[in-house]
Amino acid sequence: MQIDPASYWSQTAQDGTLERWNRSARRKIALWRGALVVARALKRGLDIGGALAAMCLFAPIFLVTALLVKLEDGGPVFFGQNRVGAGGRLFRMWKFRSMRVNAEQLKDQLLQTNQHGQAGVTFKMKDDPRVTRIGKWIRKLSIDEFPQFYNVLRGEMSLVGPRPPLPREVAAYKASHLRRLRVKPGITCLWQIGGRANIDFEGQVRLDLQYIRSSSAWYDVVILLKTLPAVIFGKGAY
Repeated sequence: MQIDPASYWSQTAQDGTLERWNRSARRKIALWRGALVVARALKRGLDIGGALAAMCLFAPIFLVTALLVKLEDGGPVFFGQNRVGAGGRLFRMWKFRSMRVNAEQLKDQLLQTNQHGQAGVTFKMKDDPRVTRIGKWIRKLSIDEFPQFYNVLRGEMSLVGPRPPLPREVAAYKASHLRRLRVKPGITCLWQIGGRANIDFEGQVRLDLQYIRSSSAWYDVVILLKTLPAVIFGKGAY
């Protein structure tokens, strides 16, 4: 038996079924939006609390590192670089300087030694001649990343999330890679605790997208707890 669509929806409207469906749909949408707001608030709260705690706890390391970097060659203590954040927004990311002052100018001469391939999106190199003596130690222990707690407090970064790419790297992205930019970049991430620079770019993207699909405040806590042993053992750090 065929059902006349116009008669069906007319009857549905008359007996109130359509309105009940609408109310149910509105409730589910409201709950979903509320859950998103709560999840974002929890993540932001974790970011602010964690960044403030880390800055207080590691203050002596901040001071000693700043002194050593300055004493080695007299150059600036901090290194600022434009990075691409959530939604493609540019921001200034900060690090303790671990390379020579003219490191960016020397980079083009070293592209053929890229551990991720000459045509790779990202550049990684073992025994990079641009790295200073102090720089080798602070990079191995990830101390050079500590100033990024300031970026977290500013809301430009999160404690956990895909590492922020350079604009020239994003220019070389495929469409599938752009999904990494859906969330705030982070200080640590899944590939930071699973091999760091030893993981090629495509592997990094797979892990970043896995994180984005499973992101939650509890997942962030788990990754943060796993970051400490990864930093201590320094696997893949160079």
